[in-house]
Amino acid sequence: MRKTIALLLAGGVGSRLNVLAQVRAKPAVTFGGNYRIIDFTLSNIANSGIENVGILTQYKPYSLMKHIGTGAAWDFIGRSRRAKILPPKTGLKDNDWYRGTADAVAQNFDFINRFKCERVLILSGDHIYYMNYLDLVDFHKAHKTQLTIATRVVSPEMAPEFGIAQVDENYKIIHWEEKPRVPRSNLASMGIYLFNTDFLRECLQQAEGHDFGKNVIPWVLEQREAYAFPFDAYWQDVGTIKAYWDANMDLINPNSGLNLEHWKIRTNPIEEEMKRDRIPTYLASRARVSNSIISQDCQIFGEVVNSIISPGVIISEGARVIDSVVMHDTFIGENTTLRKTIVDKNSYIGDNCFIGYGNASTPNKRYPKHINSGITVIGKAARIKPNIKISRNCLVFYGVDFKCFQQHEYEAGSTIYSETAEIPF
Repeated sequence: MRKTIALLLAGGVGSRLNVLAQVRAKPAVTFGGNYRIIDFTLSNIANSGIENVGILTQYKPYSLMKHIGTGAAWDFIGRSRRAKILPPKTGLKDNDWYRGTADAVAQNFDFINRFKCERVLILSGDHIYYMNYLDLVDFHKAHKTQLTIATRVVSPEMAPEFGIAQVDENYKIIHWEEKPRVPRSNLASMGIYLFNTDFLRECLQQAEGHDFGKNVIPWVLEQREAYAFPFDAYWQDVGTIKAYWDANMDLINPNSGLNLEHWKIRTNPIEEEMKRDRIPTYLASRARVSNSIISQDCQIFGEVVNSIISPGVIISEGARVIDSVVMHDTFIGENTTLRKTIVDKNSYIGDNCFIGYGNASTPNKRYPKHINSGITVIGKAARIKPNIKISRNCLVFYGVDFKCFQQHEYEAGSTIYSETAEIPF
């Protein structure tokens, strides 16, 4: 794999994740207790034997850059191995920012030119999956093609969200549609492209537009040909609140195909360890935990069911956490109940609260396209005062504090925010 380098696109705004991506890039969002979303693609690259990767950042990159560091956590360190952060080459013009996926790669072709590589593997940083990219390279070489797109079958309802390919019996792509309203098939692009290096250069110079799916791939199919690499193992694009919650729940479903023990997913824990040494988790005598992931340094006095709990979380006596995702260093007060709720880092939820109850059919009134599947989302460093009831599809903004709660009960679809807060998306 020394003749292949990887470019990892990690600069998207991630607006559909709403407050979870308000203060960080989407690939830097916590996943599965201890990980970040980007850990999966970085681990795939490392485990596939690819030695050099450029990580293209743009939107609020600080947390992501701090997490990746030198790349040592994924063994991208040494004379011939590197993980290089590639921010936009911003200058005086607006178009110095990345205008699309293809433009991001074009702006960083000098990085590609540093290596005598035959192939460039272009990846997304916001997908949960495990793939040995050597299989993709072998397919690419066997078909003697200059572009291979990794694809998988999705449900007909999800197909309009993806680039959709039609293929012949040899997996040659005979028709392509980017996010069609009425798809001709349900074979979806995974956002993984393997180009021969010289052909990639030609595509970026000749194709009009700035996006691979909308512009470059249609140009390729007019001028040359491309093939679809079939992939049928676990894969989830976690670009929405529901998909993010679903993928976390798949971790505790033994039949989902998502198995971190077998996948050898790596992460960089240094940032969290800098706060204080993480100690073993404590389960009190009255604590009850079933079908859940409990990370290190937690204190569990209450009940946890079907949930993912990150390091440093305290769940007080009488509290119940059900079907939920709770991120680092969050405090949950006595006799508080969370159902189908995502809680971001460093949050505080007071005693006797009930969050995630009631009717799931009413979408969030401010963000109906983002929060509509019955999940309530609490942003980073939110402080919810005691005795508050918050229903389904509700949103609590980043940094909300006690004074923002002017009532004791919030109906389904409510949004709670500070009047001085930055309103994203």
